[in-house]
Amino acid sequence: MRTYWGHGGPYETWVDFLRRWAAEENPDPAALPPLAQEDFPGETWERFALHLGEALDTRLKSWAERLAEAVLAAPDEFSAGRELAQARAGLQTVRAVAGHVGLPETLRTRFRELVDGQITDLQQQLERRLDDLAAANGSDPRWVEQRRRTVRDNALTATLSPSHPGTADPWAQTHTADRPRRRVVTD
Repeated sequence: MRTYWGHGGPYETWVDFLRRWAAEENPDPAALPPLAQEDFPGETWERFALHLGEALDTRLKSWAERLAEAVLAAPDEFSAGRELAQARAGLQTVRAVAGHVGLPETLRTRFRELVDGQITDLQQQLERRLDDLAAANGSDPRWVEQRRRTVRDNALTATLSPSHPGTADPWAQTHTADRPRRRVVTD
């Protein structure tokens, strides 16, 4: 076990990062030092797990509130789909912190599974809100079904698939192998 005098070392660096990240200051996670299981006693890991869990929970809750409002308030399906696509980028950030390579494997696995479960639950919550709207008097059933299709076509759970491109813009990709070459006619 390493001892750090003065500065709290890697533990303090991580806890400071988590506090700032939870407050949506967006510090750079690449600067985080690696943590090894043997670096700290069990009680310290328990405290650290609380810090990590609280930071992830805070980010997910504020993210989910903003997303639900934005998706339900979107004036059209294109706007709703855009909100969901941007939300997936936010989820990638949360998943990246939960599964950061600087964390011990057991912690990384446990928190990634927790976050992934939350993402699945958030998708279901969006669909339940639409069910509630459909059951309410005065809601246009066509609008509800269009929004439900948009929510399903742009599922938050797409971030859980290993082939998900992360925050890359899928529209920016070129697919030259998929289309025939153009013939250029010159005089």
